[in-house]
Amino acid sequence: MDTSTTIWIVVGIIAFLVVVAAIVLIATAGRRREARAEAQRAHAAEIREQAAQTDREAREREAKAMQADAAARAAEADAARAQLEAERLAESSRGHRDEAAELRETQAEQERRAMEVDPDGSAAEPEQAPPAAAADGGSGDGREADVAPAPDGPERVERTSEPTGRTSAEREDEVVAEEHAPRHAREA
Repeated sequence: MDTSTTIWIVVGIIAFLVVVAAIVLIATAGRRREARAEAQRAHAAEIREQAAQTDREAREREAKAMQADAAARAAEADAARAQLEAERLAESSRGHRDEAAELRETQAEQERRAMEVDPDGSAAEPEQAPPAAAADGGSGDGREADVAPAPDGPERVERTSEPTGRTSAEREDEVVAEEHAPRHAREA
């Protein structure tokens, strides 16, 4: 064998090995590409699952936010109703105080007229309102009672601003108050 033949054999073997290596590389590259694509598909599925979980959590939080918002609006409505009720009660209280002040003025006028009409000219002891009635302008139970003399007769108990639909406890309070009224008021 001659050297040129040997060289050609070696070149042929090297070429064969190069072709085999190229075929192996191409085959493994396809498998690697397929494995990489499969890994990317799995990763994409994992990301989609995370997105679905995030969507569920977001919907739950939105539902909770809507519930909290509804509760807040209901609380605001309750507060507004309570504020209106407080304003109504304050106005009612002012009205009762004004009426009580008018009754006190009437009582003072009647006392003055009684002193003018009294032939003895002695001043009778004016009756004092209980401290609670003087402080808030009423008797404490929503009724206002006042003792005032009649112009030409004995004194009597006058009740004003008596609410309708009184409870039995309020009626009992009224009976007890009448029993403890001054003797000259009960005789009227």
